[in-house]
Amino acid sequence: MKQIWIKVKNSIKKQIQGQSFRMWIDPLDYLRSDNDSIVLTCPNAFSKKRILNYYSALIESELHKVSGNGCKFIIEISKNNGCSRKKPEKKPDNEPQMSLPNINAHAYGGHFLRKDFTFDKFVVGSNSDFAYSASLSLASRNNANQNCLFLLSKTGMGKSHLAQAIGHYILSENPSEHVYYITAEDFTNEMIHAFRHDSIEQFKNKFRNKCDVLVIEDVHYLSGKQRTQIELALTLDTLFEANKKIIFSSCYLPSDIPKLSDKLRSSLSCGIISNIDPPNFRTRVRILQKKSKGNKCYVSEDVIRYLASELTENVRQLESGLIGVNAKSSLMGVPVDLNLTESVVKHIVKQRNNITINAIKKLVCKQYNISVKDIVSSSRKQSIVRPRQIAIYLSRTYTDSPLQTIGKSFNRYHATALHSIGIVERGLKENSPMKKQVEFLCGKLESSEF
Repeated sequence: MKQIWIKVKNSIKKQIQGQSFRMWIDPLDYLRSDNDSIVLTCPNAFSKKRILNYYSALIESELHKVSGNGCKFIIEISKNNGCSRKKPEKKPDNEPQMSLPNINAHAYGGHFLRKDFTFDKFVVGSNSDFAYSASLSLASRNNANQNCLFLLSKTGMGKSHLAQAIGHYILSENPSEHVYYITAEDFTNEMIHAFRHDSIEQFKNKFRNKCDVLVIEDVHYLSGKQRTQIELALTLDTLFEANKKIIFSSCYLPSDIPKLSDKLRSSLSCGIISNIDPPNFRTRVRILQKKSKGNKCYVSEDVIRYLASELTENVRQLESGLIGVNAKSSLMGVPVDLNLTESVVKHIVKQRNNITINAIKKLVCKQYNISVKDIVSSSRKQSIVRPRQIAIYLSRTYTDSPLQTIGKSFNRYHATALHSIGIVERGLKENSPMKKQVEFLCGKLESSEF
């Protein structure tokens, strides 16, 4: 039976990505045969659940091919990392779970890690191969000198996916480690709360002494937050000295983030800076194929290739298109074909060639009944400030103009433009009245009604 398992592993190795094989299948070791079943061992409960959820059908199929009968498999958690051993005591059903929460791993210091943001769910292309390799190397500790990674990309390209994949991988290999996943904004809010409630020492102790891996997203939101920058810089110094792992993500290079202290800017720049570019056509096709299979949204190759040719901005837009065609098909009770796909795509694709900063200014001014002179003035009236902030946000979203150009167009420094974008993004998350206003303006822009 041991030879059968060796043949099965070799067969599976040819069918799945090399990294997925190394992470999940290769650590499975033969333990014993039990009637018509083969008993395998894996390193931990996380691995067991992942294998059963994603690879059980493949393993059973290959076992049947190699053995020639309906051979089943059982996975037990190894107590000595899968080394050969005598028959272990059967694990009681009511034995407490390991400290690692199941598939939806929780980062100790912040948010849940999304269960689908793992390395084996990430589609690697020429746009992201270096970022992927750097992330996997840091997670697997292949390079002892690499302790810091800065993931750089525009929104929706996959930097959050890779950042969380690192956390998932480290927890799968070392369940006792403390992975803290948090946004820069939440780090700031937690620090403010600690100061207000006289618990700053507990805050410092948590991030400096109890953290093994720190994943901090959207570091550009630290712009202008001097007290937070000081605290984070000191925290990073402590973690660097202790040889801990640190992952940053942002839409901007450290050198381009305004109002950032030299000390923190240096800390952000000390590791590998890895950019993720928009995926090319072939990569977009592979992304859609994988998401279609994973979400059980089965569509034809013609539809996938059409979506990949039209939705070129980012991965999030691709996913929106795929979900949209399936939702419309389900609601209308019609099959997913090219005509239906075209009707969905035309509402997603932005008319970028026609959308300019000046066009956005005129649209916003018209809707808020103010003049273009007002929106670029130094006025601090709320009736002027709010439309200005929304116009800056829309300019960043619908044009490829850099932040400095957008700020200059509104007679503002790029730091002020970044602040305006942050305010609008928070308003959208909080489902405030601003959200309906922005959605209305987005609809106008996307339908070329400006």
